[in-house]
Amino acid sequence: MCSQSGRPSAAVLGPKSSRKRSTAAGNADHACAGEAPIAQIAKDFGISESCLRNWLHRADVEDGVRSGTTEADAKELRDAKRRIRLLEQENEVLRRAAAYLSQANLPGK
Repeated sequence: MCSQSGRPSAAVLGPKSSRKRSTAAGNADHACAGEAPIAQIAKDFGISESCLRNWLHRADVEDGVRSGTTEADAKELRDAKRRIRLLEQENEVLRRAAAYLSQANLPGK
């Protein structure tokens, strides 16, 4: 789970426990160098091995070492989907208003 440079990233990996994640990823450098096993680092931080491996994987994605969606890309995608949803709702309101107004303007009413 180490990067190509042999060192995991210390990037901020999320809003929760970002300092803990960053420190754990930095300390995992010792695991990559064979000085300390990942199990020991995970135990020191009170997390599971799989959690630490996930953090290392996410750090590698953020650093561009692995392919995947970065946090910035994910945020941009969420914002775009939110904007599309809002525009679709606005479009539906306008469609209904146009239908209502066209009914009100019919002759004979």
